[in-house]
Amino acid sequence: MQDSPLDDFDRKLLAEVSRNGRLPVTELARRIGLSKSPTQARLRRLEAQGYILGYRALLDPARLELEHVAFVEVRLTDTREPALTAFNAAVRDVPEIEQCHLIAGQFDYLMKIRCRDMRAYRDILAEVVSNLPHVASTSTHVSMQAVKDAVL
Repeated sequence: MQDSPLDDFDRKLLAEVSRNGRLPVTELARRIGLSKSPTQARLRRLEAQGYILGYRALLDPARLELEHVAFVEVRLTDTREPALTAFNAAVRDVPEIEQCHLIAGQFDYLMKIRCRDMRAYRDILAEVVSNLPHVASTSTHVSMQAVKDAVL
């Protein structure tokens, strides 16, 4: 399916589903100002074109006892493509790493790690992160409070 440019209805639809992916199509249609059938067609098109990657539940970290968040700067010993590929693949297998970004700057990667508490974080750092391929050093920044934590 060929990509078409987004219009105002598409943008409104994307904004609404990013806030609540469980809205019934009739309510979604009402909110964006279209009838049900064209809204449903737009939704399917946006999914098919890859604007909407999927739907998921937002979980409460406090209820799950996963309130500890650390941001970790990672420097690698090697930044050639095979080393980056090996590091990236290994990171994807670590459930405590919520996010990992290749960074242009003073270090190579920035990770967001979520776990139970400082003791659990120390174990993850020592046993997992430090043993990822090509890790030379790390520097940790602990989050005291999430002021804003949203995706789009």
